[in-house]
Amino acid sequence: MEKQLQPVIRNNTYTVEIVSLGHSGEGVGKYEGFTIFVPHALPGETVEVKITEVKKNYAKGNLQNVKVTAPFRSVPQCPIYYQCGGCQLQHVEYDQQLVLKRQMVVDAVTRIGKIADVTIHPTLGAAEPWYYRNKMQFPIGITKGQVAVGCFAQGSHQIINTKHCYIQHSDNDRIAQTLQQVVTELGISTYDERTGQGEMRHVIGRVGIATGEVMVILVTATPDLPNKAVLIQRLIQKVPNIVSIIHNVNNRQTNVILGHQMKTVWGRDTITDRLGKFTFHISARSFFQVNTKQAEVLYNKAVEYAGLTGKQTVIDAYCGTGTITLFLAEKAAKVYGIEIVEPAIRDAKVNAEINQVTNVEFTVGNVVDVMPRMFKQGLRPDTIVVDPPRAGCEKQVLETFAAMKPSRIVYVSCNPASLARDLAVLEELGYATKEIQPVDMFSQTYHVESVALIQRK
Repeated sequence: MEKQLQPVIRNNTYTVEIVSLGHSGEGVGKYEGFTIFVPHALPGETVEVKITEVKKNYAKGNLQNVKVTAPFRSVPQCPIYYQCGGCQLQHVEYDQQLVLKRQMVVDAVTRIGKIADVTIHPTLGAAEPWYYRNKMQFPIGITKGQVAVGCFAQGSHQIINTKHCYIQHSDNDRIAQTLQQVVTELGISTYDERTGQGEMRHVIGRVGIATGEVMVILVTATPDLPNKAVLIQRLIQKVPNIVSIIHNVNNRQTNVILGHQMKTVWGRDTITDRLGKFTFHISARSFFQVNTKQAEVLYNKAVEYAGLTGKQTVIDAYCGTGTITLFLAEKAAKVYGIEIVEPAIRDAKVNAEINQVTNVEFTVGNVVDVMPRMFKQGLRPDTIVVDPPRAGCEKQVLETFAAMKPSRIVYVSCNPASLARDLAVLEELGYATKEIQPVDMFSQTYHVESVALIQRK
């Protein structure tokens, strides 16, 4: 009989000391040297944990009781916090959230990147760590026989009816509440992801923080929007600053929220918002940072790290809708934006035009293909700014950066692990990470954004 190597057994309860925070905001504890992940437990605490899952190298458990409490533990504002999966750190005082997020970056850079001699600054906190999200995307379904609109419960696809979300803009709350009421009253069917049956799938709300303009996107599994006239009337009655209502059709059995078919059923195709001195048109598919005020802090830091004097040529890789590009263009001679998503580049060109920015050029394509072509055509960037997806950059992309020999690379990241991995690759390619600035874009959650300054050795 094989020897039991793990010192814990499923469904048993153990006393565990929590030593750090995991990459998803959960407590990481040790029991007889064995790693246990415990949601809602905090570093420095001694807790009782009921084991729910045992793997070869680690276990997961539910917090049963806190025997020694961390001094920074706080009572969550949200009454459904412990059921909902939308936030992970509401039980931590805000100042300490910033400390823990910096530590997540430090841990990733030292353990994954194996980089020791880099300055990692204290996290730049938000002036308002509540009600900051300008974008909501909630599934619609049935929970306990009732229509529910809200976040998924942690680790499941059960929808928690979220009538008041403490990190959403109040207009997004009103959209969710209105839809829950109307779908219930009219008996509109909701989508069941197991059977593929039903009509209403998701609702997305977008708010222009500076302008107050609101967009609503209604996602259905059916080609027609059920009770369209009543839905539109009730939405504009309850949320008076709506300027755009869009119907999206997604009839595929998938976790992807938006389908291919998009139609404006009321008002305009876009809303506008401002970042710094720039105005941006935001369409249903546009990428725009969900925390408008902190995005400005992030982009200003990226421009500072770029060290621009008005003479440099800059490449903005993964430029999206051109938000960072315009910030860079203000202090550069020329900025080239590259993005694989064609609608994003269309938005970027419009954004440059309405802000009368003429020293930018946008190209649709994969960074791996476009940058070598630019290099062959004689382009020699002084600085490369990169803001990749959560998975980070492919090694080939980083090799392309190094081949172009910019004096600086500014790396904006939403994932400390992929950032650390990519910094290690750049180190091998002749680039040293000088400093990293964490920025709290997503207060009350485990997510942390970072900007890294990397210089050619």
